[in-house]
Amino acid sequence: QVQLVESGGGLVQAGGSLRLSCAASGRAFADYYMAWFRQTPGKEREFVAAVSWSGTSTYYADSVKGRFTISRDNAKNTMYLQMNSLKPEDTAVYYCAAKHGSLQLVPASSGTYNYWGQGTQVTVSS
Repeated sequence: QVQLVESGGGLVQAGGSLRLSCAASGRAFADYYMAWFRQTPGKEREFVAAVSWSGTSTYYADSVKGRFTISRDNAKNTMYLQMNSLKPEDTAVYYCAAKHGSLQLVPASSGTYNYWGQGTQVTVSS
């Protein structure tokens, strides 16, 4: 089992940047496929980005491609999301997610992941 804790959220003006972190504790971090999702009130959780076990493969939602960068440091048991050129529509609670072992579903599906953090609020003002 793994425990996930997000940090780094906050209030930023449009065009600004934030860096989210997801710290993991428990079983070997490198055994987990990791992802970021986000959610706004009344909407379903939305895929943002995913990173493979070693960090060599990444996958992004079209809405964030070219602005966000996902990465991980397995030595530090931490995943990151660098968010640049933020827009008001990026405002959401951001969650990190983990899947141990191989994937049975696509990385963009929330059903793929069986561990979730508590979320961190990101607010982008116009």
